[in-house]
Amino acid sequence: MSTLPPLVRVAVFGSFHRGFHVLSELLKGPLAQRVRVVGVATDDVGSDHVSRGRRVWSYPHTPAEEVMVERLALSHGIVPYKGRVKTDEFCRLFQDQWQPDLCIAATFGQRIDARLFQWPRLGFYNLHPCIDDGWPSHYAGPNPFQALLDNGSDHVLIAMHEVDDGFDTGRLLALSEKIYVPTGATVVDLHKLTSPLAAKFFAHQLGKMLP
Repeated sequence: MSTLPPLVRVAVFGSFHRGFHVLSELLKGPLAQRVRVVGVATDDVGSDHVSRGRRVWSYPHTPAEEVMVERLALSHGIVPYKGRVKTDEFCRLFQDQWQPDLCIAATFGQRIDARLFQWPRLGFYNLHPCIDDGWPSHYAGPNPFQALLDNGSDHVLIAMHEVDDGFDTGRLLALSEKIYVPTGATVVDLHKLTSPLAAKFFAHQLGKMLP
C-alpha cells in the first residue's frame, strides 16, 4: 500500500498584498494539500525594526493593509511573529518549532541573516520586482517599483531568487511573465496589480520543487 509523502513545511515572511496573496495560495490554493504553513513572520508597521521610510509603508495605505497577513494567519490558527528576526529568540523558534523545509519572503521589512537563509533544506527564496536586465537586476533594493516607475518601464517581472548575504543578489531561480504597467500607476497600485500573479508564479515554481 502506497503512502503519501509528508507535507513540506513552509514558512512565510511577508506583508501587504504580496504577503497576503502568497500566504493565501499556500493555505487555500492547489498546493494546500502538499504543504503545511508552519510559521508566518510579518511586519509590525509601528515598530522601529521595519524600514518604514524606504518601503511600501511610506506610501498611502489603509490600516487594514497593515494587518492583512496577520489576520489571515490568525484565521487559520497560526500566530504570526512580528518581532525582530535577527535574535537568538527567533532563531530558536525558527529552528526548534517551525523547522521549515522552505521559506519564502514576500514584502518583508527586515533583512534575513545567514542563520535563517542557510537552514531550510529546500532553500529560502524572495519574490522581487524587476525587468529582465540581467541578474542581479539593476532594480535590486528596498523600493524596486518606484525605481521602475522613475525609469518609465511599461512592464515588470517578478524574480524568484535565493536569499543570500546581499540585497536581492542570490541565485536566480525563475522570472515571471511580463506584467504591464497602466499609465499613472503608483507604487501601491503595482503591489496590488502584481501580487496575485506573483503568488501564482511562486506556487508554480514551488510545485516543481515538491516531492
